[in-house]
Amino acid sequence: MKVAILDMYDGTENLGMSSILNIVDRFPHLQPAIFDVRGKCELPDLEYDLYILSGGPGSPLEGDGVWDRAFYYFLDKLWKHNQRETNKKYAFFICHSFQMACNFLSLGDIVLRKTPSLGILPVHMTEHGKNEEVFDGLNDIFYVGDFRAWQVIQPMQERIDRIGCKVLALEKIRPHVDLERAMMAIRFSPEWIGTQFHPEADPEGMLKHFSDPSKKLDIIDKRGVERYNKMVALAEDPTKLKVTFDAILPNFIAWATERIQSRQKENCTI
Repeated sequence: MKVAILDMYDGTENLGMSSILNIVDRFPHLQPAIFDVRGKCELPDLEYDLYILSGGPGSPLEGDGVWDRAFYYFLDKLWKHNQRETNKKYAFFICHSFQMACNFLSLGDIVLRKTPSLGILPVHMTEHGKNEEVFDGLNDIFYVGDFRAWQVIQPMQERIDRIGCKVLALEKIRPHVDLERAMMAIRFSPEWIGTQFHPEADPEGMLKHFSDPSKKLDIIDKRGVERYNKMVALAEDPTKLKVTFDAILPNFIAWATERIQSRQKENCTI
């Protein structure tokens, strides 16, 4: 079974790609291939079974006019394929690619946050989220790696309902802040799902990241020592970030694999 991993980081230092690959490696039946979307304008064809699209830096509304046009063309082909064909293609979108998918489908407003989100934060499931198979093993409030300069807000509910999307999770409740909560996870279709947070955020990798002297000083300078200590504690707590890391992407891969194998068995008996 072939999985295409779309690297949206444009060559910037990140923890996401190695973590995604480590999760994929848990599934020996998967054959991964990596595509450098923004750096080399590499995009997969439709011969893959699964697609995992990473996070990345910068505005999800801007590109160089080449890779971004090619990327939206790819999304259009993938979307139309699933509408027309029986051999469905399954995709998971993370943060930057999630925001671009929301833009592609016109599901809400994509705006720059007042201040960037940084750290390990709680998100809240919606009623749809409580019935989402990919969220199996999570509590109604669960903890995620959240690093957003941009966000998707103002859900266009009429369009969401018409397409058949389901909002699965919302940003944490902030009663003291008069700002709208972002949509943090969406089931775009029976085959596509995505999160505005990083489900691949590895507690061990994040602890190493936080302990780097320059990263530690940068976080303390931006958020203060109390916030820094809380982030470390949440990364160390086995009931917080680790639960999300062990659940969402592995659940997606297992869920999609089961459906692909079921379809293949049906085809063999016809």
